[in-house]
Amino acid sequence: MTDHKTGTRDEWRAARLQLLEAEKELTRRSDELAQQRKQLPWVRIDKTYRFETDQGSASLADLFQGHSQLLVYHFMFGPTYTAGCPSCSSIADGFNGFSVHLANHDVALTAVSRAPLATLQAYKRRMGWSFPWASAHDGDFNFDFNVSVTEEQQREGGVEYNYRAQPALVASGAGNLLTTRSEGPVARIAATTGTDVTTYSRERPGMSAFALEDGVIFHTYSTYARGLDALWGMYPWLDSAPKGRNESGIWWRRRDEYGTR
Repeated sequence: MTDHKTGTRDEWRAARLQLLEAEKELTRRSDELAQQRKQLPWVRIDKTYRFETDQGSASLADLFQGHSQLLVYHFMFGPTYTAGCPSCSSIADGFNGFSVHLANHDVALTAVSRAPLATLQAYKRRMGWSFPWASAHDGDFNFDFNVSVTEEQQREGGVEYNYRAQPALVASGAGNLLTTRSEGPVARIAATTGTDVTTYSRERPGMSAFALEDGVIFHTYSTYARGLDALWGMYPWLDSAPKGRNESGIWWRRRDEYGTR
């Protein structure tokens, strides 16, 4: 027998209708936030950024691929990683499907990481992905958008992530960079990328939006950390499952690793 609360169909319906009102309010609030997001002031970008892509060297404008809008997923894949972050990989599993729809609504989607292009291409083949993925290996792009830090910045602290200054990395652990204040889970994730906590934590996840008008590029929006939950395709489904997210620590892996250990 289940330990969960049970009831009659009428009791279930009454509770469901009450929940429906809360869900509708959340939807209305989400719509309001979307409007506020659109009303943020745009910031002109005059700095030149260069990327390496499958088509060769590219500018930030080239990443728009002829569209007027660009969404960049800041994928955690540092220069010395041997594999991409498993959390970012889980998010990116959905890119192949919806990037086609975005492109037909005047929005380009690309991932950007600091790993060399050849490393990114090899990982794309492993994961069966086809979405654009650019390397910002030698440039300032990741640093300027607060998703990478140098060793010195990591030691000294004060660098901004998710609109807050981050503490220095100390011997006690990486801090709450991703999902936990315990070093253990972060260390286990780092090991799956072929790095240690210190190296792994120099990269951070995020998403940034850009507009292109009359040849001028504007930065319009960026979100980080839990702001990326809406991009993580499995979570809206889990939130509707009987046991919800049902998490006790980090359980997810890259999709080709389930059942391997």
